[in-house]
Amino acid sequence: MALARSLVPDGIYRRLDPFEAAIQDFVRDVARTTKPGAAVLDAGAGECRFKPLFQHSRYFGVDFAQGDPQWDYSKVDVIARLEELPFADTTFDRVLSIVVLEHTPEPAQVIDEFRRVLKHAGTVHVVVPHMWEEHQKPHDFFRYTSSGIRYLMENAGLRVTRVEPIGGFFWQLGRRLMGVMAFVQQGWRWILFPVLAPVFGLILPLCCYYLDGIDHERAYTLGFICEGWKE
Repeated sequence: MALARSLVPDGIYRRLDPFEAAIQDFVRDVARTTKPGAAVLDAGAGECRFKPLFQHSRYFGVDFAQGDPQWDYSKVDVIARLEELPFADTTFDRVLSIVVLEHTPEPAQVIDEFRRVLKHAGTVHVVVPHMWEEHQKPHDFFRYTSSGIRYLMENAGLRVTRVEPIGGFFWQLGRRLMGVMAFVQQGWRWILFPVLAPVFGLILPLCCYYLDGIDHERAYTLGFICEGWKE
């Protein structure tokens, strides 16, 4: 995907990686609806890539700093386990957690912590993967169904307002086809790259992007957006 981003225009790249495009649109919408001065916790912030979107608020990034060894965690405000957030009760207006819960061995405890640090009527905004390859091993523990993430949120005492799949069968297929490009970028298989790249890295994934609208069931999905609030 990094190679695709460097080679194709942004408009086409959004169709090659619709999951990432959906995340960007989702977080921008969360930022747009965040009141000025609101306290926002980015739980599992990594390199704090969403911080520029929350310049009008009081943004805090926290991460355990054990994900991708190539990442620069120097921008996070606090290095800590999400299962034991070092913040007082009712500190934040919003909690953001983007493709993080699969990397936490105790996700129920993490969401309990989200609720604890939220103010009354504070909101939680989560993205979790459903059908995804293993990554950032050994810190990769779970995948989530819509019922699973809803259960975790509600069991923590949060009122769920939205659980929405990110794409359907064809978006999922498109990502698997793009995975062929990663497979042939190893060892002798590089010789296959020029032949396979136009088909598996561009033409077929673009077709999958536009075909996805015919899948209304969304049983095969890349992941879920889930939102809730603290009563």
